[in-house]
Amino acid sequence: MAIQIVMDRTGDSRHSFNPDDVPELVKAEQRFYELTKAGFTAAVRTGPGQTSQIRSFDPTAEETSSSPDWSAGSRPS
Repeated sequence: MAIQIVMDRTGDSRHSFNPDDVPELVKAEQRFYELTKAGFTAAVRTGPGQTSQIRSFDPTAEETSSSPDWSAGSRPS
């Protein structure tokens, strides 16, 4: 089971999906591109406490996080 974590000023939401289930994978890929198109930055966990920014959906990633550009005045309070 893989997970997409979406962070915003209200906290985070988590979307689990099975990468072997085509409809779930399609939905996860669509969510990824909707978020990046809206200006979110996406990253995958590469190790304990380490992430790497990605610009393309990676169906093999166990955990992907997306967050908005906090510098644009949307930083959480």
